[in-house]
Amino acid sequence: MEDKKNISRRDFMKVAGAGALAVGAAACAPKGKAPVVTASAHQTGDGEMEYHINNRNGDKVSLLGYGCMRWQMKRDESTGRQIIDQDSVNALVSRAMEGGVNYYDTSPAYLQGQSEKAAGIALSRYPRKSYYIATKLSNFNNATPEASKEMYFDSFDQLQTDYFDYYLMHSIGSGGYRAFSQRYVDNGMMDFLLKEREAGRIRNMGFSFHGRQDEFDELIKTNDQYHWDFVQIEMNYIDWRHANASNTNAEYLYEQLDKLELPITVMEPLLGGRLSTVPENVAKRFKERDPDASIPSWAFRFVGSHPRVLTALSGMTYMEHLEDNLKTFRGFHPMTEEELEFMNEQAVLYSEFPMINCTGCKYCMPCPYGINIPEIFAFYNKCVTEEKYPQSREQDNYRKLRKEYLRNYDKAIPTLRQADHCIACRQCMPHCPQSIQIPNELQRIDHYVESLKQDTL
Repeated sequence: MEDKKNISRRDFMKVAGAGALAVGAAACAPKGKAPVVTASAHQTGDGEMEYHINNRNGDKVSLLGYGCMRWQMKRDESTGRQIIDQDSVNALVSRAMEGGVNYYDTSPAYLQGQSEKAAGIALSRYPRKSYYIATKLSNFNNATPEASKEMYFDSFDQLQTDYFDYYLMHSIGSGGYRAFSQRYVDNGMMDFLLKEREAGRIRNMGFSFHGRQDEFDELIKTNDQYHWDFVQIEMNYIDWRHANASNTNAEYLYEQLDKLELPITVMEPLLGGRLSTVPENVAKRFKERDPDASIPSWAFRFVGSHPRVLTALSGMTYMEHLEDNLKTFRGFHPMTEEELEFMNEQAVLYSEFPMINCTGCKYCMPCPYGINIPEIFAFYNKCVTEEKYPQSREQDNYRKLRKEYLRNYDKAIPTLRQADHCIACRQCMPHCPQSIQIPNELQRIDHYVESLKQDTL
């Protein structure tokens, strides 16, 4: 093996095996194209990890990949800083390796710049050829050639490796080719990285995409020049046909990449965890169909049932997350056409809820004014999902919901870090891969909270 004013009730609701795999994905895969990835031979239900073979180079990649962006943090008593809990990471990686997970995706930007080092420590305990490393050129803040090359070479040191299996231009799309050119072409980095690929220090080179369809169409044309080896997209049963206006439906992205026979790695199969705790009516339909299946397993099976997908990344923070995913991917059951249509019905139900499309990536942080942007959005989304948010004084349980929302908001978000402190400086905006209008959403939540305090909803 080679190695996302005042508010009326109306406004609030408005905004607020290989053969089996091919059959299961038939409704979503373009006809007549041989997939670039194929399922490895195993007996369904025998407890073995599902692998896909990258037909471009023979890499045997676990369908479950580890996204190293959501590991546990703890307070360093000597400095007071938040650091990664390395013992926890080591235990998780050990269990993942034991369970057959061999693809680990990180970035210099993850977890306050600590993710690569933690991954390197945990993975270096194993033979280098027993796992695949994916990392990124995350030069958002400084795209000079000097800073970009420094970031590139530092990743080798942090990850304790002399080559990368999969290397990505990080989060391109927003701004189209102009933005891509500023970060990677005008500074000479693409020429440099092409030579690095030729020298073998990059085995596969690709990019991760967030953006509109026209931006994708513009960027994918660069394949003629750069000959991308793979592309990473946001894909889940919501984004498949119901992506927000600033993003592209994953169904379209998948079809275009399939035409080019490019392997696909998948980010956000759970939409930053939001698809693990879905609204009650959505969860009820899942449980009626299979009482024993976890809610996240449905989302992962949807992604994994598309044959062009090489691996689906999961940011498994706790061991129970990892164990549940191993249960899904060891003895993987691809979806039938009827199940895939059921998932589209679930997406329609889910999309009726006024959520903020935040995946908790924390690229917007730190806010210069101390606002905890992702936690504010997470609290709001959780209340909407659990239907624990007051919508109108006409509700039967409005008084109780109002009291609980205000109390829990103050409990979850310290007063000095709440939405009312946003001055709309917009420093967060360029960093959001979901293109969320963050100041607008913070203002909307602040006005909603104030309307609850004044009892004017």
